[in-house]
Amino acid sequence: MTTAGPATSTLTGLPALPPLLARGALLSPLKRPRPDAHFPRTQLTVPGLRVDLARLAAYERVCGFPTGEDTLPVTYPHVLGFPLAMRLMSGRDFPLPLLGLVHTSIAITRYAAMPATAAYELTARVERLAPHRRGTEATVLTRALADGEPVWESRSTYLARHEAGPRRETPPTPDADTADPSPLPTHREWRLAGDIGRRYGAASGDRNPIHLHPLTARLFGFPRAIAHGMWTVARCLAEHGTPDAAVVRAEFRAPVLLPGTVTYGAGGGRFELRGDAGRLHLSGAAGPYPAA
Repeated sequence: MTTAGPATSTLTGLPALPPLLARGALLSPLKRPRPDAHFPRTQLTVPGLRVDLARLAAYERVCGFPTGEDTLPVTYPHVLGFPLAMRLMSGRDFPLPLLGLVHTSIAITRYAAMPATAAYELTARVERLAPHRRGTEATVLTRALADGEPVWESRSTYLARHEAGPRRETPPTPDADTADPSPLPTHREWRLAGDIGRRYGAASGDRNPIHLHPLTARLFGFPRAIAHGMWTVARCLAEHGTPDAAVVRAEFRAPVLLPGTVTYGAGGGRFELRGDAGRLHLSGAAGPYPAA
């Protein structure tokens, strides 16, 4: 007996992010998250998508990738697919409130180099909900296909914090409260300007208020604006480098306040960002696909 896959909804283009952010914020007070809640099973698809090369160049500059390369940076398909993920997570049938939702990890597999001038089909769907010791975590699966074949995919986890029950069926995603591993050898120190969030937001389209200005960040409990988690991953991978066929995994451990200073460490295929007193902000690993 075979199980039918998720229903597919085909869009004519990528949705705009600001209305999705607004809708998600308005609906957030109505949500009551729990790991056994119903969640949308529909897969969103956008066929024939082509990359805006000017926006790609702006992204490469703010993240530290070389500009004008023939292939997309390994993290750029996440930027392309993020509006689809946001459409799913801002909907009435998504059980977790968008306000306060924390991006806790991302796992990326790139099966082959992705030409910047090619056309891609993007898909996104909510794959699962799972209990977490701090609440409920959703996994969003995003894929890019070329000529009908997958060339890139990611699984992002998003945590809604709430009072959790006594039972935990899956290990929690590492966070700032868990023990830090030993520091990796330091390779670079980066002084981050206060406008990094605005520059990345302009290039990626992700203009979440917590990343833009100290005033808007304080409305959400942060003393200053914080860097986008996906900017920290991209900046590390621009320094680390990845093969054409690659596997990347990163955990977001603590927010990076802007402006600020961080150190980039790497060794044995792993990378990290640390801040004051060695506080771990990001840890990850990158290597060839398939893994040796």
